[in-house]
Parts: sequence; structure tokens; C-alpha cells
Amino acid sequence: MKTVDIYTDGACSGNPGKGGFGCVLMYNGKRKEISEGYKLTTNNRMEVLSVVRALEALKEPCIVNLYSDSKYVVDAINKGWAEKWKKNNWYRTKNEKASNIDLWEKLLMLLEIHKVTFIWGKGHANNVWNERCDFLAREAASLENLLIDFGYENNILP
Repeated sequence: MKTVDIYTDGACSGNPGKGGFGCVLMYNGKRKEISEGYKLTTNNRMEVLSVVRALEALKEPCIVNLYSDSKYVVDAINKGWAEKWKKNNWYRTKNEKASNIDLWEKLLMLLEIHKVTFIWGKGHANNVWNERCDFLAREAASLENLLIDFGYENNILP
């Protein structure tokens, strides 16, 4: 299996508000960048979506070193929270439903395909690839013709 390094980041102007994500995928000296912007979303959704979109971009099962500055994402996987939420019918606690279920479901399916190691790194700490992802995310959120985050929109409807 190929080994790929992936950096991801999400951003939001207001929370909720306009948001975006950025990803940098690196393999064998080649680099691919992915970003999208959304009209109304949350920072946590963009953090998870960045990982989902990056893994979806892989054309075959890979070994992945995934770098994120999101404790929400890294801890949810490394500490087994997302799997626990899924087993508990997407409840974090007895009375509290998990957020971003649509994205966690996609991510957990992708983790069955790829062997991913999640690595947390402090954001805005002069890591060139984290900074690049942050730039891509903020730039995507500032563009015209932003996408609709249907997962967020559907979760806020009565």
C-alpha cells in the first residue's frame, strides 16, 4: 500500500457562519490541494469534512499519516469516541445526541478502507502545511457562490 501524508484544516467566519476546509495530500514528491467553501456551517463540521474529502480523494487503499490541529477530530478517533457514539446510536451521553453524525458515518466508513494514523499538531505554530491548509480553508470560505452544507442545514431544521 502507498503511504500518503495528509494535512487538513477547517475554518469558519462566525460559528455557525461561512466556512471552508483545506487539505494537502502528499505522495512520492507530488502534492494535491483540495478546498471548498460553504454558506452556513460550523468549524467542527469543516474540520471533519476536510478529513473526509481528503480520504475520498485517494484512488486506492492507502496508509495515511493524517495531521490535524483539531482535537475534536483527532481525539474522536484516537480515543474511540466516534466508534462509541456509533454503538450508542449516535448518542454521546445518555441524553446528548452526537453532532455531525453524517460526517462521522462517512469518516468511519473511510477508515475501514485506509489505514490512518491521526496526529494532532498545534494550529498556527509555523507548520508550513498546516498554515497552507488554513489559508485554503479561509480562502474557500471567502469566495462567491459558496456551497450549501446540507448536513448542517438538515440538522438545524425543526
